[in-house]
Amino acid sequence: MKYFFFSILLFITNILFAEEGEVNILFSLESSEDWQFISDRTMGGVSDGQAFVDKDGDLFFARLIGNVSTDNNGGFIQLRSILLFEKLYKENKTFLGVRLNVRGNGEIYHIFIRTNENRTYRDFFSATFVADDDWQTLDLPFSQFKQRYSNNSLDGNDIKTFAIVAYGRDFISDVSISKITFYNE
Repeated sequence: MKYFFFSILLFITNILFAEEGEVNILFSLESSEDWQFISDRTMGGVSDGQAFVDKDGDLFFARLIGNVSTDNNGGFIQLRSILLFEKLYKENKTFLGVRLNVRGNGEIYHIFIRTNENRTYRDFFSATFVADDDWQTLDLPFSQFKQRYSNNSLDGNDIKTFAIVAYGRDFISDVSISKITFYNE
């Protein structure tokens, strides 16, 4: 696998405004560069991995794979979006949570969300989920997200970045995401 010292733009998404109060983000092989692969190598860690779009039948999905290592004060690989939320807020939605369609290798993964309230790259809101072998839909209400350095609540109107993260311990990451839905009902 390649070593990543810089953020590498990899992903392409489609944003679909589905049912009232929902925004669906689907992965595809065409469109813009809204997603980044980032690893702890940006700060001297040794985790390595990659993120790419794959296909199973007619279903496109993002896949985050790699070896997460806590050696050298590291311990993460992630798939992150920044530009995406600028598009979402043009729709004036008030989001209450995120719904994921995921599968994986039975490991615990994290969602990291940063808002304008978060002042450093180490400050974020987080929630965890387990990605099992079969595709499953998981709801994560924003009320379940905890801020790293305080007890503040996550404001669904103030999302700056969104990341799927393999984090915090030594393990092999293999998680796939076919759809991300932000909901307000």
